Amino acid sequence: MAKRKEADDARSNGPDKADRKADHKTAGKSQADKGQRAPAIEQYLVKDPESFTLNLARAVEEAGKAAAAWTAPRERGEVRDTMAEPAADMVKTFSKLSEYWLSDPARALEAQTRLFSGYMNVWSNAVQRMAGTEREVENPVAPEKGDKRFQDPEWANNAFFDFLKQAYLVTSRWAGDLARHAEGLDEPTRHKAQFYVKQITQALSPTNFILTNPELFRETMESNGENLVRGMKMLAEDIAAGKGDLKLRQADASRFEIGRNIAVTPGKVVARSDLAEIIQYEPATKEVLKRPLLICPPWINKFYILDLNPEKSFIRWAVGEGHTVFVISWVNPDERHGRKDWVDYIDEGVRLGLDTVEKTTGEREVNAIGYCVGGTLLAAALALFAQEGEDRIRTATLFTTQVDFTYGGDLKVFVDEEQVAAVERAMSEKGYLDGTKMATAFNMLRAGDLIWPYVVNNYMRGKTPMPFDLLYWNSDSTRMTAANHSYYLRNCYLENNLSQGKMELAGRTLKLSDVKIPIYNLASREDHIAPALSVFVGSGYFGGEVEYVMAGSGHIAGVVNPPSLGKYQHWTGGKPVGDFMEWVANATENPGSWWPHWQAWIEKHDAARVPARKVGGGKVKPLADAPGEYVRVRV
Repeated sequence: MAKRKEADDARSNGPDKADRKADHKTAGKSQADKGQRAPAIEQYLVKDPESFTLNLARAVEEAGKAAAAWTAPRERGEVRDTMAEPAADMVKTFSKLSEYWLSDPARALEAQTRLFSGYMNVWSNAVQRMAGTEREVENPVAPEKGDKRFQDPEWANNAFFDFLKQAYLVTSRWAGDLARHAEGLDEPTRHKAQFYVKQITQALSPTNFILTNPELFRETMESNGENLVRGMKMLAEDIAAGKGDLKLRQADASRFEIGRNIAVTPGKVVARSDLAEIIQYEPATKEVLKRPLLICPPWINKFYILDLNPEKSFIRWAVGEGHTVFVISWVNPDERHGRKDWVDYIDEGVRLGLDTVEKTTGEREVNAIGYCVGGTLLAAALALFAQEGEDRIRTATLFTTQVDFTYGGDLKVFVDEEQVAAVERAMSEKGYLDGTKMATAFNMLRAGDLIWPYVVNNYMRGKTPMPFDLLYWNSDSTRMTAANHSYYLRNCYLENNLSQGKMELAGRTLKLSDVKIPIYNLASREDHIAPALSVFVGSGYFGGEVEYVMAGSGHIAGVVNPPSLGKYQHWTGGKPVGDFMEWVANATENPGSWWPHWQAWIEKHDAARVPARKVGGGKVKPLADAPGEYVRVRV
């Protein structure tokens, strides 16, 4: 499993590709053999009308159960739909886009002409095929490189499906160009338009529907509709699991168990608060670095992304390199935690971690790591500590962390005053945001990889997803406390207060320029959550030395990239100042993982070592085995 691509490459591990060999033993197999085609009509005809009719009835019955699983919680008042606000925002955005193109007759005519020209090209290609010409079609409309939706041979061999494919590609590209080239719109509106157009065009792809996807069509005919029965049954199960909302399964969860084959690095919980457990891991070397390592993961996801399995575990690797590793494991909050805000997360998480490190090891000075929003919290804590005279953190490493949100990526689509206010209203009822809401938002950032392939695989093909540890983690969503999430949305994405020196915490106004300690600032080149440009710009706000490093791949695979796998690359260079593209052009490309580079950076600042420390240091009685209790709570 370790040799499989990570979640940033999940499309290449997607369900369609994974099951293709097994599912095509009869359907369409001859098409690929020496260029021969199966009979054009026979493969799309019902084989057993009686079985097909019976299975359709069973599929309708299962669909009724899915509808009941969706409506029942709403009838009981347990679920309140919150789609009105996003839908209204999308309509408002498209209204502005339409107004731009229709306000100028010449501009509107030019846009219509481009679409008409594209359709004429598709029609011309179809006519050539109907005429039976043997020469290659001129100007074919082909999918872009990396688009894995149209791999079935019938998309090219069958004139009908080829026509559908080309018409879809022409229309979707035209719509994308309308949003991309709407120069008269302000940048936030144009960004939203591009995002919404992408979501709609991906949803309407002919690959997502049985009658317009040759692979689905064949499988339905070959199985006499049994795939639809299985698919509707899974749909009902997933809506029930989401308690009225669809909890899209991306991996076979039955194959994983936290503490058994996920998050198995040995250690103990050595401290606990209402918000966090502090885990200390057992040493693996006779000597360890004098400065312990405290990791602050995001509360939006669970910490074991850094401890997926022994081969991909950053935590296990760090222990093996001589670090005494402590990790903050955040609680999966409920109604009791609704008023917990950033001050509480700093006090009951970061400060508790520092106190625990000092109590168990006797060391005041530590190295700290923050990942994603955990890094944003750590950066704010460092600015607060600088004003308070708290100096225990001597170096800080930030994994794909934003402290300036000017170039905050596609998540900014969901953040404006109206949408934030709507989220706050929804959270006020329970005191937290449901984990499925945030998981859906993150999946939408890469819907073509993380939503539609699984909709097709699960509910139309009726196939259980493959066991994939990283996607199991991705689906293990967490709730967010109302006070904490509201503060994050407003102070970071909406108002960008942290980098502007306007964020207020614990009665103080924070300034990142007060943070003088060395910073290792890791970005990922293809990151869709914390874009590399955003991380680069944020580097300029700290008051001390910043080592900016850009890893290959994305938000997860760029970080979780063990040296043993020999994957990707990382770029190092001069100070993160000036133009980002110039920095990239002048940077040194290094093969493989950035982990050894980080280790050398850590040891450059303090390489002193001491005898390995016992977990708890003989001063603290462990509360539980790693990975603890908080991480096991699912929603």
